[in-house]
Amino acid sequence: MAVAARASAAGMIGTSLQGLRIVLVEPSHPGNIGAAARAMKVMGLRHLVLVNPRFFPDPEATALASGAEDILESAQVCTNLDTALQGCHKVYGTSARGRRIQWPASNAREAASEMLADLDTGDCALLFGRERTGLTNAEMDRCQVLVHIPTADEYHSLNLGQAVQVLAYELHMAALTALPAQDVPTEAVPEQPAPIQDMEGFYGHLQRVLRRSGFLQEVRATRMMRRLRRLFDRARPSQNEVNILRGILTEIERWASKVDRKDQDSL
Repeated sequence: MAVAARASAAGMIGTSLQGLRIVLVEPSHPGNIGAAARAMKVMGLRHLVLVNPRFFPDPEATALASGAEDILESAQVCTNLDTALQGCHKVYGTSARGRRIQWPASNAREAASEMLADLDTGDCALLFGRERTGLTNAEMDRCQVLVHIPTADEYHSLNLGQAVQVLAYELHMAALTALPAQDVPTEAVPEQPAPIQDMEGFYGHLQRVLRRSGFLQEVRATRMMRRLRRLFDRARPSQNEVNILRGILTEIERWASKVDRKDQDSL
């Protein structure tokens, strides 16, 4: 059921993000295109648009896509930004640099929530600029919101694939948060630790088997059992796990009884 819930949630996330175009403007390194495709696919994004890529298609892009070749195969290649943005009602542009002209700005997390809401009313685009110079001011003029990824003060540089991954993750999380509660995939509820009485029964059983095996000798029995108690107290086994451990001990006892009978028969 958990697998089915995850599949259902993934489908709903993909639907909520299907109107978003990831637009790479004049990417110069084909490996970055492949890395961007992979970043998109694992987060439920499908629509990749390339504006004047220097090398595409390219074996390096395919290699870096690593399972997301379908994103590359369906990628839209445009000769200009107008074509890439056609039909979009809102455009977000990424930038790591401050600009003289002030655009409305959001960090990656804020922008993801805004984009998710904007997708309810039509297609949107998220622009990523050139690896070395980013988006030009003229290209930024086409954007309604500037998106930045907060980084450490001493170093701001993210490569193109990494930037796409960060934004794709934030979009995925925003879409996941927006799902109705019953559609959010949940992990299996962890088992509760075994009750004290079950642990005491296990300790008694363990002590009996260890004595019979010869491992637990009277001179150190108390100290050894105390150490073993601490070991299993740290592990906090569940009731089911205690039952498994006791099953192992029972089989050891049966094996020992068979050996004893064989030894007696051989006398």
